[in-house]
Amino acid sequence: MEIYDISQEVFGCEVYPGDPAPCREKLSDMGNGALYNLTALSMCAHNGTHVDAPYHFYNDGKTIDRISLESFVGWSYVAEHEGEITGSDAADILNAAAAADPRAAERILVRGKAVLTKEGAEVFVKAGIRLFGNESQTVGPEKAPMEVHLIMLGAEIILLEGIRLEKVPAGVYLLSAAPLNLGGADGAPCRAVLLR
Repeated sequence: MEIYDISQEVFGCEVYPGDPAPCREKLSDMGNGALYNLTALSMCAHNGTHVDAPYHFYNDGKTIDRISLESFVGWSYVAEHEGEITGSDAADILNAAAAADPRAAERILVRGKAVLTKEGAEVFVKAGIRLFGNESQTVGPEKAPMEVHLIMLGAEIILLEGIRLEKVPAGVYLLSAAPLNLGGADGAPCRAVLLR
């Protein structure tokens, strides 16, 4: 079995402009004579590799702890794309996923510098996917991400942002991207892996 770690290391991860960066504090250090090492951390729920819950953009949307783990764990399809993902691009990605394995068309991961457009988001919503993942820290355009988030999260499609797929060939994988169980949160960091 091959296992691909598609997560960023937390303390050196990418941070969305304006979000606080992760911070580590050593509370106890054996190098200084303590009995054990102990680390405290603080971070934004959307640092590095993370998932967005509907509550991120909908005040009455589901929080991360209310989403079934089935959304985060299951068959997925890795596609490669550069630039905007238009409606026709989204349809092509879904067709390729369904042809490879119909189960994989529920979770779409995109490798490359891709930006999901409104039209692409609408195609994914109509297809009823469970999860969409990309390498950027946001699925929509960085300067105006709200519209795409509203479309996807309004349909309760989970967004997996900040993944790293450069070493992952296109194709079908088993995805495990379960988030930390942060009660009442709008998102959460996760350790995302693909298995083949």
